Amino acid sequence: MSLISQQNLTVIKKETSRVNDVDFSNLTFGKEFTDHMFECDYKDGTWLEPTIRPFGPLTISPGAKVFHYGQAVFEGMKAYKDDQGKVWMFRPHENIKRMNRSSKRLAIPEFPPEIFLEALNTILRMDSEWIKPGFGNSLYIRPFVIATQSGVAASESTEYKFMILLSPAQAYYKGEVRVVIAEHYSRAADGGVGAAKAAGNYGAQFYPTNLAKEKGFQQVIWTDSNEHKYLEEAGTMNVFFRINDTLITAPTSDRILDGVTRKSVIALAERNGIKAEVRKITIDELLAASNEGSLMEIFGAGTAAVISPVTAFSYKDQVRQLPQLEDSFAMRFKNELMGIQYNKAEDPFGWRYEVH
Repeated sequence: MSLISQQNLTVIKKETSRVNDVDFSNLTFGKEFTDHMFECDYKDGTWLEPTIRPFGPLTISPGAKVFHYGQAVFEGMKAYKDDQGKVWMFRPHENIKRMNRSSKRLAIPEFPPEIFLEALNTILRMDSEWIKPGFGNSLYIRPFVIATQSGVAASESTEYKFMILLSPAQAYYKGEVRVVIAEHYSRAADGGVGAAKAAGNYGAQFYPTNLAKEKGFQQVIWTDSNEHKYLEEAGTMNVFFRINDTLITAPTSDRILDGVTRKSVIALAERNGIKAEVRKITIDELLAASNEGSLMEIFGAGTAAVISPVTAFSYKDQVRQLPQLEDSFAMRFKNELMGIQYNKAEDPFGWRYEVH
């Protein structure tokens, strides 16, 4: 291992990469990790020396408060490589801001954005061989922070660990995506942490998602916790509905994550002259549109899957198929987003960020 001094970072470089040991044509999402990881500890009211070091296990007390009180938040980002070998990220400043908002909601100290961005640039340069060019190939970036103070007193931690992991990725969802509209379970509640990327939000949804899978569906469209009347998110993604040629998505709130892909889809729709409404949509409105044939599309939008079209949905055990469209909004937005992300199309919004 070699020690390299950076402006704000200490870098311990792995001597031999294992990139050639990985079958990039047969990846399982989130299973493989690159050679390096970023790590920074918070103690005595300050973030200490940020370090990039070889990927490896942690030593942590079983009394760490993350295990007992769930102080943990994360982000999901991606890096892409174009045909010239340049590496790009997509709107990373939005993810950095959102992670600090999530941290604040869980009483976790915010991480300095300038060090966050420097860490991303540095580790992506170091592990750039893990990023393969071509549509669908990417490097998934997982920043996260956990409470590490040892003790089981019911109070926020005074010590934390901020980390960044990198994982090579291909397409997230393959094949058809069929969803169940939730009638009983909810993803989040008013005044809760639904707008934060808190780890517990995702742990709590596994059980109802598994119930859906037992019935042959892949995901759940979550409804509001008060009346189970309003459609809010789909699985781990924001969700869009196309009725005739109008795109509808729920407004962000305490319950709904302010997705970067969501915001990007809305901007693309507006640029393409597609009417996009950010408003509440009810199950009754969806069913009425389905009955009269004006419900054209449902699709999820998120970092991992980008755009994930829904082929059918179930409500009260009645399955309804979605039309198969040659020129769908979902595929149009996905192609436009990927064109920007992979540096194959113009970027009129300034979303593309070159790693340097």
